[in-house]
Amino acid sequence: MLNSSDLTQLEKRGIQPAEVEQQINYFKNGFPWMTLFKAATPGEGVIQLTADQVREMAQKFDDAKSGLSILKMVPASGAATRMFKSLFEHLQEGEANKESKVFFEKLQQFAFFPALENLLSSNPSEKEVLSKLLLSEGLGYGALPKGLLDFHMYPEEVRTPLQEHLLEAIEYASDGKSAKLHFTVSPEHRSRFEELVSQLVPKLEKKFGIRFQITFSEQKLSTDTVAVDMDNEFFREADGSMLFRPAGHGALLENLNDLHADIIFIKNVDNVVPDALRGPTIEYKKAIGGLLLSILEGIKALDEQLQGDVSDDLLIQAEQELVAYLGFVPSPAYQLLPPEQKVVFLREVLNRPTRVCGVVKNTGEPGGGPFWCQDEEGNSTLQLVESAQVNPEDNGQMSLFKGSTHFNPVDLVCATKDLQGRKFDLRNFRDMNTGFITEKTKDGKKLKALELPGLWNGAMAFWNTIFVEVPLETFNPVKTVNDLLRPAHQNA
Repeated sequence: MLNSSDLTQLEKRGIQPAEVEQQINYFKNGFPWMTLFKAATPGEGVIQLTADQVREMAQKFDDAKSGLSILKMVPASGAATRMFKSLFEHLQEGEANKESKVFFEKLQQFAFFPALENLLSSNPSEKEVLSKLLLSEGLGYGALPKGLLDFHMYPEEVRTPLQEHLLEAIEYASDGKSAKLHFTVSPEHRSRFEELVSQLVPKLEKKFGIRFQITFSEQKLSTDTVAVDMDNEFFREADGSMLFRPAGHGALLENLNDLHADIIFIKNVDNVVPDALRGPTIEYKKAIGGLLLSILEGIKALDEQLQGDVSDDLLIQAEQELVAYLGFVPSPAYQLLPPEQKVVFLREVLNRPTRVCGVVKNTGEPGGGPFWCQDEEGNSTLQLVESAQVNPEDNGQMSLFKGSTHFNPVDLVCATKDLQGRKFDLRNFRDMNTGFITEKTKDGKKLKALELPGLWNGAMAFWNTIFVEVPLETFNPVKTVNDLLRPAHQNA
């Protein structure tokens, strides 16, 4: 199936032929559906911290941070095209729609309005406004990533999400002396990110007395996946070469795998708020960080106990702690193992990457949520599951999915080192059977594209997972341009 030119193309991208063969098999056979056991709910997989516990965990984090390497990772590569979907439709069709009407009614309330106004004639048409906002003849917002857009207006300045993330990082992604951030960006926009950072950092370091360490990475060519036609044959370009496509945010597991830190926070680029509303976010970020440190202490202590004389009572205690603190219920087959093999099994589970995931009460936002799922071996584990992973024709499974009480806002704090302090190879803890297949078009022809397991879904399937309820006010995404009109972004 692969000719010599194909092999040369793969070698240049750093892709092994076996990887492509696996992808073709997924196209032919599809991916298995997730098996939901039940929704994770308060007391059944979702921890609800009391006000005292929030303060206690936040203090624990503050007390420990000076001795830790802390990093904040922000996936920031996606273009904001979908954010302006309704405005593009208005521009192309020459006719207002529901969202574009609101946009024009409240145009002056957007933080980007001053910059836009400078480009407009004295009495601009709607077409001129949209062209100057979206297209390269003006601000070019339709092709820029969200991290570079003007989000929030202040009396003295206008801030982008990138700047808000820097200021937020001072509060928790810092040891008190330096703040470390890593942004994943697209190659065509990297220079603009770097230019903005070079403008902002000297001023912020002078103002706050803290040093920033900011790094960037791009999605690797080796994570792109091959595209096929509707007969599952390679989709080939006019020159005969194979078509490869970016494989979704799951490809960023490689970028995360390259990062070295004791604690890594992960947060979406558009989920930021102005200074006056940042308090709850900071408090809960510290709280889930402190909870992770507490969980890691418990893992280490339990592992040490399991290295000595292990009584039946200790085995029972260990099993209970796996359920309560690590989101893991061993399969029925585990109960049939002799004690010494149970110990080996338990220690393997303890020695995994660990994450605490903030979840918010479900208010109908599209996306995934927390569930107890069963793996191929019959173990029940806590997972973040997207709707695309659930069989739409299985009424029972769909009912379970729709009954979720909580939603995933992408609010994670991760520990990626083993019990000896060595860095895990995170690729060993993903479930490749949790990818996606989507239909696209190119040059007027239909094709099938493959996405790797999502970064916080299947890419972390074999991590130890703890879900914690966080306030809804800590979740303020900007999915459409009019979301910037919400009180959380108006900074009134």
